[in-house]
Amino acid sequence: MGIVNEFREFAVKGNAIDLAVGVVIGAAFGKIVSSLVSDVIMPPIGVLLGGVDFSYLAITLREKTEAAPAVVLRYGAFINTVIDFLIIAVAIFALVKALNTLRRKQEEAPPAPPEPTREEVLLTEIRDALLRR
Repeated sequence: MGIVNEFREFAVKGNAIDLAVGVVIGAAFGKIVSSLVSDVIMPPIGVLLGGVDFSYLAITLREKTEAAPAVVLRYGAFINTVIDFLIIAVAIFALVKALNTLRRKQEEAPPAPPEPTREEVLLTEIRDALLRR
């Protein structure tokens, strides 16, 4: 029973749940960035470069035969993947930088002064009463 309890304790800890949420959100974010690159960024770049669609750029190493399919080096798809990676890296860098800035601001904020103890409040009241006389 010790292993089961240990696993349960691990699975419901905040770190494991945070990791699971991060993986799911990261996968969805990756799809969004891939769509951004392939559907929004690459078409204008292709137009600027003379109507080139990077996803179809390839070098045929061996033509298709009756016995075997063609061997194709699809370097255009690789270029798209590299651009995906660069955009994801920049986005994650910006997110981490923003979080670090927020964390620094919270750490730099001076803590609120502690509330006076009951004795200090009573002594202040006594002092104020003596000053009023």
